[in-house]
Amino acid sequence: MNRQDFRKRFGTSGPVILPVIHVIDSDQTRRNIETAIAGGCPGVFLINHDFEKEKLVPLIREMRQAFPDIWIGINFLAVTGKFAFPILGALQAEGCQVDGYWADDARIDERRAEDDQPEADEIASIRKQSGWNGLYIGGTAFKKQREVDPADYAKSARIATGYMDVVVTSGVATGHAADVGKIGIFREHCGDTALGLASGITPENAAQYADAVDLFMVATGINFDGDFYNIDPERLKHLMDLTSK
Repeated sequence: MNRQDFRKRFGTSGPVILPVIHVIDSDQTRRNIETAIAGGCPGVFLINHDFEKEKLVPLIREMRQAFPDIWIGINFLAVTGKFAFPILGALQAEGCQVDGYWADDARIDERRAEDDQPEADEIASIRKQSGWNGLYIGGTAFKKQREVDPADYAKSARIATGYMDVVVTSGVATGHAADVGKIGIFREHCGDTALGLASGITPENAAQYADAVDLFMVATGINFDGDFYNIDPERLKHLMDLTSK
């Protein structure tokens, strides 16, 4: 997706901020969604960090019913689109719309030719067959996945643009800021495709990424200190204030 069209979809001229909620239960999820809405966020991501993906599905249904108008994205931890898209398609068919899917690993293989990407091609085919019509945000050179040589970042980014709506990359681990040089390479080689960043974003460092990045997917950087699960409204406000300038 064109980066300007992506920002317009969410009604912002700066990076879109979508908090990532590490789901525990219904009450905690609902409370954090309410905090995100009150803070001016257009949506959230829900992730099953502590339990299997099947247990997230009924919570998705519950949150969609409770919040019919907010943008809701999903990350099924350690699952590719090959397994996620049929679930999302089935939810959509029953009237439960999931607006975005974030895969930690979009299965881009920079070791192969740019036109020889069998796993990414298979995922693209399954996505089409599923009928699901949300945004695909695909992890590329992403934390906790197969390590990618920095010399291949450019090629990875170029390949990724052909398979997903938003290319997303990260630092080396959760809570670790991404190297600014890496983001610069991704920005250049993603061209006009929207680029997301999903680790180590804080109110203190967001400004250095704001020109290059179209989507901030942020959890620990806006949570209460030492709390993996709950958004701090003050830290969220600080981040929103910075990126709306």
